[in-house]
Amino acid sequence: MAHADLSLLEQLGTNSRPYHDPLMQLDWSALGTSDYWLPQSAMSLHGLAEFERLPEATKMRLSQYEFIGFIQAGLWLESIFIERLGRKLKHARALAEHACFLHEVREEAGHSLMFLRLMEESGLRVPFAWQQRPRLADFLGRHAPVGGVLFWLAVVIGEEVPDKLNRHVRVHGDGALNPLIAQMCTLHIIDEARHIAHARSALEAGLATTGRLHKRLLNPLIDLLLRQFVQAFYVPRAEVYELAGLAPGERWRELARHNPARREFIGQCVNPTLHLLRGHGFKLAVPSP
Repeated sequence: MAHADLSLLEQLGTNSRPYHDPLMQLDWSALGTSDYWLPQSAMSLHGLAEFERLPEATKMRLSQYEFIGFIQAGLWLESIFIERLGRKLKHARALAEHACFLHEVREEAGHSLMFLRLMEESGLRVPFAWQQRPRLADFLGRHAPVGGVLFWLAVVIGEEVPDKLNRHVRVHGDGALNPLIAQMCTLHIIDEARHIAHARSALEAGLATTGRLHKRLLNPLIDLLLRQFVQAFYVPRAEVYELAGLAPGERWRELARHNPARREFIGQCVNPTLHLLRGHGFKLAVPSP
């Protein structure tokens, strides 16, 4: 069983003690639909001539629905993390590890409640795309042996892939971005930085004792996991486009999937994770959307 370094866990636990409840900390009065919820550079159609010709109001509404689709994928993923972290409590080998798991459960629950409130307060019709979950990623997330290398691989990929979009929003959000969305992404980044540090440490410990043959067997699973997480977080479903007034939605989804700018953006978001995994001998490419 792979465990993160105890000194790191103690530091992460100390940093997590002053808990900041997002439901209380965020300025919900700032939420509105007269702003962008994503920078245009983070939108799936950015860079296409068809996108540039859209009315400003349509682009803005699409940004709002793409962000809702993104946080719905986050709700699915965080439900897995909360479930598995709860099971891991009985396997904790020290007080620091037990505390770290509890801090993460509290923070992930706060993120999910934050996402739910955003959808409730938005006044927008909420799509049901989040109910369609990628099968392998969902199965492995819920059933991979607790504390094993495959479990920590799924956690690292699942934490890092969406984190990069939040970081892009934080860096590239300007005066056109809704202030509440900017606050939300910043808060999420701060918490997830600790979760990612924990997961990376545990994964590094596990991979240090994983043989070459085992890694070769894991490679196709990791490749598929990456592709499914990318599709969940970076490829909006047809319903998202239709709710924004772009019909038929499947046509716009196909445009996004083959959009060179979107593929480049996805590459920028997954490359840090690919660099980590390639350093351990895995042969992986940027997944196609």
